[in-house]
Amino acid sequence: MAIRIIRTNDDPVLYKTCKEVRKFDARLAQLIDDMIETMNDADGVGLAAPQIGVLRRVAVIDVGDGPVELVNPVILESSGEQGGMEGCLSFPGESGYVVRPNRVKVEAYDRHGDLYEYEGEGLFARAVFHETDHLDGKVYLRLVTEPPKDFKE
Repeated sequence: MAIRIIRTNDDPVLYKTCKEVRKFDARLAQLIDDMIETMNDADGVGLAAPQIGVLRRVAVIDVGDGPVELVNPVILESSGEQGGMEGCLSFPGESGYVVRPNRVKVEAYDRHGDLYEYEGEGLFARAVFHETDHLDGKVYLRLVTEPPKDFKE
């Protein structure tokens, strides 16, 4: 495993759409292991492949229950609404108020090509939407709005 360099700010790779993963092999497993190690080293809860310069539809998330591998993720359902401060490892020192769905159902493959379905809410849902946006070349800064007057962090 290796810690990769996280692409930041205006790096063009952050704004490109990723290609679907077609080969589930040792190279993919190494990428996922590196992503998990990089995310953990940076104290993140999620990391998408373009954040380390790889234009493939791969993300990892760990909101405290162990890492979840999302290869070619597809959001099946979402509901509710949550607003909160959000940041990103690719935009160090920045944060903003973002509204996202509170609940998500997502299907994705793991490193072996096995298909899984995950459901979650709160931080897990926020992380899924944040990381899948990265796979589509979108960053959270485009969603930042003014928090409601009664918002408390």
